Amino acid sequence: METHLTPDIQNSPDGKEAESILRTCVHCGFCNATCPTYQLLGDENDGPRGRIYLIKQMLEGKQSATRTLKHLDRCLTCRNCETTCPSGVHYAKLLDIGRKVAEATTSRPPREQATRTLLRKTLPYTKRFSTLLGSGRLVKPLLPTSLRKKIPQKRYAVQWPETTHERVMLILDGCVQPVLSPDINAATAQVLDRQGIRLQRVPRAGCCGAVSLHLAAEEEGLQFMRHTIDACWQDIEKGAEAIISTASGCGALLKEYGYYLRHDPNYADKAKRFSELTRDIAEVISDTNIQPAKQPKTLAWHPPCTLQHGQKITGVVEDILTRAGHTLVPVHNSHLCCGSAGTYSILQAEIAQQLQQQKIQQLQKHQPEMIVTANIGCQTHLQEATDLPVTHWIKLLV
Repeated sequence: METHLTPDIQNSPDGKEAESILRTCVHCGFCNATCPTYQLLGDENDGPRGRIYLIKQMLEGKQSATRTLKHLDRCLTCRNCETTCPSGVHYAKLLDIGRKVAEATTSRPPREQATRTLLRKTLPYTKRFSTLLGSGRLVKPLLPTSLRKKIPQKRYAVQWPETTHERVMLILDGCVQPVLSPDINAATAQVLDRQGIRLQRVPRAGCCGAVSLHLAAEEEGLQFMRHTIDACWQDIEKGAEAIISTASGCGALLKEYGYYLRHDPNYADKAKRFSELTRDIAEVISDTNIQPAKQPKTLAWHPPCTLQHGQKITGVVEDILTRAGHTLVPVHNSHLCCGSAGTYSILQAEIAQQLQQQKIQQLQKHQPEMIVTANIGCQTHLQEATDLPVTHWIKLLV
């Protein structure tokens, strides 16, 4: 693709990277075939090919940032297009640059900006989010049905093993997961304990930075990343084998810390090392002995986009669950997003709900006993739309 970026953008680090990415796109349109929003809306500007062209025109000074931002906001960043693309276009990285430029050159309506600020100041902070959710649960009976569904039932943590092992791996509590489902990491610790691995929490780490990046607050996101690295670094130097992720949305970003902090002289090397150590829990136990389930179940597996398209981990969880004795039902279009996508389900509620209903219909089609997934956002979003239990797959191995 030929480009003519404006001089001020072309000479910047973002401009150089954007130009490199744009030049790899051959405009074939294969990406649109697997894009959830293009399939739903049928608008070229709401598919990857159209968004790439909008970003290109904006960086060339030929397209308004306001119009561009509208269509970039509708992107789920599911990265399905990257899985499909025959040219290897780094769409998500280009999208980050496009959103940053658009945000800097246009103004959002006050109400929209206030919502985004509230999300940034609440979700990454566990205590604040816990207080807000607790208040919501208190008034839940008084709320309209649509809002009641968005307030999940309280889940309780199971016991964390106290066994000491020579092998040590780290796990981050995260921001919303310990509030919504504290049983996930505790179950992970139990599973690894049976493998002779002590799972060590890093409570000071906090949010990984994903929420800020979702909301185009890049520098804020980088600060969260630096804080997370600092919180883990002493244990990394002591020889921790890995940093375990049980939320695939967080894991996808943790594995890209090296990319986001590559220009930071104080953190570039640390971030690279941090990313190299990060592993999804499925990667850690995929080659281990899996204990047979005491009560095998019929399951519908929803692979989060951040697992299958972001981290490129496919077939691993399915293999683990099958080896444990569970039966997995077929799920049509399992490559498509459920509509959660971080803060997307709040900011683009109408589209998110349509994708949610499509996904639930396919997951329930063959009458499973339970739906399992690997990301807290997907888990919560899907549970809103079904009476079937939706849970993290690791809990079935306890």
